Amino acid sequence: MKRILIAGVLIIAAAAGGYLLTQNNVSNKKTILDKHAVLNYIPENTVIFYGQLAPFPVKRYINSMANTYSDSPNDIITTIYEDDDYDPTNTKLNFFLNLAQRYLENMQDADTFMTTFGIAEEIQGYFYTLGIIPVFKVDVINPDAIWALLDKAEAKSGFTHAQRKIKQREYRAYTLTDETDPEQLELIISQHDNLLTITFNIGLNESLLLENALGITPFEQSMANSNILDEIIEKHNFKPQSIGYISHKAITQAITSPNGSLLGQHIAKFMQTKDQSQLQIYQQPQCKIELNSIANSWPRTVFGFHQFDINNDKTTFDISIVIESNNQTILSALTQLTGFIPEYVNDLNNTVLSFGIGLDVGSLSPAINNIWSELQQPAYICPPLRQMQSAIQQNNPAMLGVMTAMANSIKGISAAIIDYSLDENKSELTIKSLDAIISLSANDPRALFNIISTFRPELADVKLPANGNIVELSSLVPFSPLPGLNPKLIIHKEHIVIFNGAKTEKIANALGDKLISATGIYSISIDYSKAFTPLVTAAELSGQAVPPELEALKNYNLRINTGLQINEQGIELSSYMDLKTKTIP
Repeated sequence: MKRILIAGVLIIAAAAGGYLLTQNNVSNKKTILDKHAVLNYIPENTVIFYGQLAPFPVKRYINSMANTYSDSPNDIITTIYEDDDYDPTNTKLNFFLNLAQRYLENMQDADTFMTTFGIAEEIQGYFYTLGIIPVFKVDVINPDAIWALLDKAEAKSGFTHAQRKIKQREYRAYTLTDETDPEQLELIISQHDNLLTITFNIGLNESLLLENALGITPFEQSMANSNILDEIIEKHNFKPQSIGYISHKAITQAITSPNGSLLGQHIAKFMQTKDQSQLQIYQQPQCKIELNSIANSWPRTVFGFHQFDINNDKTTFDISIVIESNNQTILSALTQLTGFIPEYVNDLNNTVLSFGIGLDVGSLSPAINNIWSELQQPAYICPPLRQMQSAIQQNNPAMLGVMTAMANSIKGISAAIIDYSLDENKSELTIKSLDAIISLSANDPRALFNIISTFRPELADVKLPANGNIVELSSLVPFSPLPGLNPKLIIHKEHIVIFNGAKTEKIANALGDKLISATGIYSISIDYSKAFTPLVTAAELSGQAVPPELEALKNYNLRINTGLQINEQGIELSSYMDLKTKTIP
């Protein structure tokens, strides 16, 4: 339980930083960055950073989330208390559970939440690391509210703090480990100039590092004096208010040159009590050169918003996570693999559930071969890298071309449920109506079908309709009819489509005008309300037991689309979400 508690605290700190760090609209990015005094206390080579560079509208956010929670705070906490691993005598655990309960309870009302946590209607926050030490900072307007919150949690749990001071800056220290533990871990909480700081103190810390974390002593080479944030904003066309990154170069440098960075020094100290040979091999001269060369090709992963709108009744965001790459050979190969995903897959306004896989099968073998060859260049001397290349050489993808030859013309396959309804008068869940579609995109779908039919005797006598003509699928392939289902087929020059329902017939016809292009590698969309409400309602009316997890999704007005693309900056994972406040009847 002790290790779980410590890990949980670290995770909560990281999650809190990511949760609060979002954005709002501002115009002049250079002016924004200049105003952030906190950046003076963040080293330029920090491994992780997420900064909210404009006020986040907490009140509007809480109002937009009102009534979207399926479980009450008491139910959530009760579930934890009833867990077999829960120890009622664990004062540390009870302290954090009490804080979590206060958080959940107050999220039901914006004004109460802001009063309890002493924050304004709009706040700014930062999450970053000093070596391996996480630091979270957020604006407050009533510091006394934070102390009162902590005091109440202490009184109810029996877990207390030690009051300390460094260079006239007071802070609270909560010891999270036992006195007998060789390595002590403390949760540090401090407030100064209406800025709340939450960090940790462990055996690796020096007093100077705590001064940095608490905003007492700045770094000579800080983020305030660098153009890192400006560069990320401009390169990826992010909104300037809320961005973050994980530096692969900083991690690699810390491992290969421990003395060159704070993270490296922390790792070196941590490894003093362990088998240091595991890291020393990466510190050999050739390993340093080769690993840093790889890191230069894949320097960092960045996060940012292209859209973030929060209103009292709706929250919408469009976020991208990009693995940056300077390796044009691999990026070109991945671009070559990108296939076609139809527009209907990404249409959240008119889709219940959809997915699409865009894969140019004809380019699969040459693209994989190019990547395979690139991973063997140059021939590495560093032992771990040489071992990796040896394993790659033993898995020659040459046979891939033979395996995919039959499907070379395929560019993608997609499917969607546009709409559906269930018969509420039946004792069992029965489909009343269904609008669904499956499409296969290829250079010559008719030729592809002919190839497949040579391996499937039951398809040998199937005569496909002329391009643009619609036929019932049952006239081509006999199958047992099902209620609400009468699938049809249409073939276009570059698409073969099976669909059911009038709504999907329009989509199927429109695909005839869509030429194949590289639109993405995969895309998934779901409208929770459309997907689950009819299902739950029909189950309830039929008297069937509805699982709590499914019941919670009823009337949950959340729509999500995620996708993967390759662009000139690297590998991009995008996510779009909008959430409307649920109306309670």
